[in-house]
Amino acid sequence: MSHTIQNKKALITRVRRIGGQVASLEKALEADADCDAVLQQAASIRGAVQGLMGLLLEDHLKEHVAASNPKALRELEPVMAVLRSYLR
Repeated sequence: MSHTIQNKKALITRVRRIGGQVASLEKALEADADCDAVLQQAASIRGAVQGLMGLLLEDHLKEHVAASNPKALRELEPVMAVLRSYLR
């Protein structure tokens, strides 16, 4: 996947941030943190993973599906908009 190589630094930064959130959640669970805080942290992790997935999907569609066809890229734009909304 060439788009992951092009965006490697940004993707790794996102993944590391997610890893930090997961580690924080683990610590909260081990410390018997308040339920609200645990739920909020889990929701934050879910949002971060969905954001990463959306970015990967969008880059994949642009790079592998529509890269050689400008018309296909224009037609994919509404699909990508729906995906962005769905993954939020």
